[in-house]
Amino acid sequence: MRFGSLELKSNLFLSPLAGYTNLPFRLTLREIGGLDLATTDLVNARSLLEKNPKAFKLIETCPADRPLAVQLFGSVSEEMRDAAVMLQERGISSIDINMGCPVRKVCKVGGGSAMMTELDRTAALVKGMVDAVRIPVTAKMRLGWDDQNLTAPDLARALEGVGVAAIFVHGRTREQGFSGTVNLAGIRAVVQAVTSIPVIGNGDVTTPEAAKRMFEQTGCAGVSIGRGAFYDPWIFKRTRKHMESGTVPPEASFEERIRVLCRHLDLMIEVFGETHGCRMFRKVAPWYAKRFGPVHEFTKKVVLLSSKAHFEEMLQSYLQWRLQFVDERGELKPQYRPAPMVASFMQEPGVAQRAAIPVPKGPVEVW
Repeated sequence: MRFGSLELKSNLFLSPLAGYTNLPFRLTLREIGGLDLATTDLVNARSLLEKNPKAFKLIETCPADRPLAVQLFGSVSEEMRDAAVMLQERGISSIDINMGCPVRKVCKVGGGSAMMTELDRTAALVKGMVDAVRIPVTAKMRLGWDDQNLTAPDLARALEGVGVAAIFVHGRTREQGFSGTVNLAGIRAVVQAVTSIPVIGNGDVTTPEAAKRMFEQTGCAGVSIGRGAFYDPWIFKRTRKHMESGTVPPEASFEERIRVLCRHLDLMIEVFGETHGCRMFRKVAPWYAKRFGPVHEFTKKVVLLSSKAHFEEMLQSYLQWRLQFVDERGELKPQYRPAPMVASFMQEPGVAQRAAIPVPKGPVEVW
């Protein structure tokens, strides 16, 4: 796959998730395999131009973290253009424009999903960025503001006309947030709206089978995975094998999950320091733990994580406690095994989503 001049080794992508898709997580996924282009958390273009230390921490990278796209948000043409130029000079592989974030503080300044409501203005802003840089410029959007305003096909067509290299589309509206199921027909409409650029589908991809179904039912050229990568950091590697062979590789073993969990924490400490890295890891470890089986003894302690030594003590205590739920072969007894991962749009009508991915709670305005 190509995004303009950028040649990619995979058509599977890591979606940006604010507060999660930082350098340690990206490096963890890259070491597992199956991922090529990853994208940073969204960052304010003005903050970059003002050299805000927090903004620069959001785009922190290293040679092993390539190729890398930075996701920008903003609504001032000059700021978005100048930030794109700055990122190009820093060696970033691609610029992604956020047109899908539903958060109020982003939308109220004309960024995120608000960009889907003013097509001409948005196209003019994007053209200024495309003309200013040599690296590819892509756009991440939702299907529209709400079900009465499904503007994604028209916006994709307009952006193709001003030179964007690819479109990423989350199959929900801004009004939906993360509720309901992803609309594969909506993604397909965006695919059909453009003629020469790839469209990347996104939303509810938590298994290799879900990724394959998105490819088949939308005609998209690639799939971008966000929350699903936290449940299964091996999903990129497993999906590639599934697409190549038609068989679904088994989930990672418990031992492998523990190894990667520990590696992720080491990287958090390396990048953010022990105190802050451990504090940030409090919200990451429970994602891994959801596939451990009985886990309350671990999760109630890990949310108080304070140091690497504390983690090692906690982990050893949990491993000892967990032995009561395993058989003589060291495997979880059937009644304690986690439910199979199933994407919501693959569920049969009326079937409970036992393994549904948690989403932000409350009205979209407070996310």
